[in-house]
Amino acid sequence: MKKFLMAAGLAAASMIASHAVLAESAKKVCFAYQTLETEFWVAGHKAMTESLAQKGVDVIEVNANGDANKQLEQVRDCITQGVDGIIIIPQDGESVIKMIGEANDAGVPVAVFNRPPNPSNTNKAIVVVADNVSIAEAAVQHLTKKARELKLNRKVQPLIMVGALADTNAIGRREGFLNVINANPDLFAKPIEVPTEWDANVALANLESALQANPNVDMIFTSSDFLFPQIRAVLLQQGRWVPQGQDGHMILGGLDGDVTACKLIRQGYVDATGVQDLFFEADATVNALMEAIKSGNKAPNQLIPDKGFALTQDNEAERHGDMWGCVLADQ
Repeated sequence: MKKFLMAAGLAAASMIASHAVLAESAKKVCFAYQTLETEFWVAGHKAMTESLAQKGVDVIEVNANGDANKQLEQVRDCITQGVDGIIIIPQDGESVIKMIGEANDAGVPVAVFNRPPNPSNTNKAIVVVADNVSIAEAAVQHLTKKARELKLNRKVQPLIMVGALADTNAIGRREGFLNVINANPDLFAKPIEVPTEWDANVALANLESALQANPNVDMIFTSSDFLFPQIRAVLLQQGRWVPQGQDGHMILGGLDGDVTACKLIRQGYVDATGVQDLFFEADATVNALMEAIKSGNKAPNQLIPDKGFALTQDNEAERHGDMWGCVLADQ
């Protein structure tokens, strides 16, 4: 009898699980992303699409290829198709405001992944985002520690590669960098700011010009790890692409936590990077949106922060497995 009841219970549980999958399979989610240019966006896309697939959700994917106007039209088209929810990785924090507004008007719950709407947004969305200010501060604090070890007879010259300032992420990362620099006026000279517009070619050209005009730069912080190849190219020209512990080493830091940064930290070229917990962010985005759909909440309004951390030369061995880029590098 006990075996029979156990078997019956398992059968019932299996039937309930099957019905749950069938129930969710009727749901349709639009996944609108601006580009898959960087490792972070590729990994985030993979994590979320796999999570949605496991839940039996039909996904409509649309890639705007960096065109905010095109992305708005794609979101409108998704709404017309009667999707149950929308996930957006927007081109910038301003353009997404209208997309959220149109989803609100249509009664479609929307989640924004990693690139939040600007503070002027009054519309309602699930927003999952890294605390860019504190993550940048954590990375730059380690760079500051290394800068104090230089013991120069002058102030240390820092340089920041600034992201596109229409992007809230770029604004926060610049703020975090400047917070630490300004808190150490005895150590640092006025920082040099190099615009990148999140474009590799722009970043390369502007960094070359900046280092030609300022050959005494001692420390570089890139607002995104995806620009380390451009930094490497410029520093190789100057004989400054040197690992930690050797003469001529440029103190280097970044933010994101990608595969390249992980490898360069292990090799000694990069001193620290601020890490976004991509896997947490992806899970939080999907779970919050599916919960809103399930509960019938057509305009969820929720901020889910990712506090992140800094992976450094000091803690790499201990926290290697916590960084998404290191996990991908080990696969």
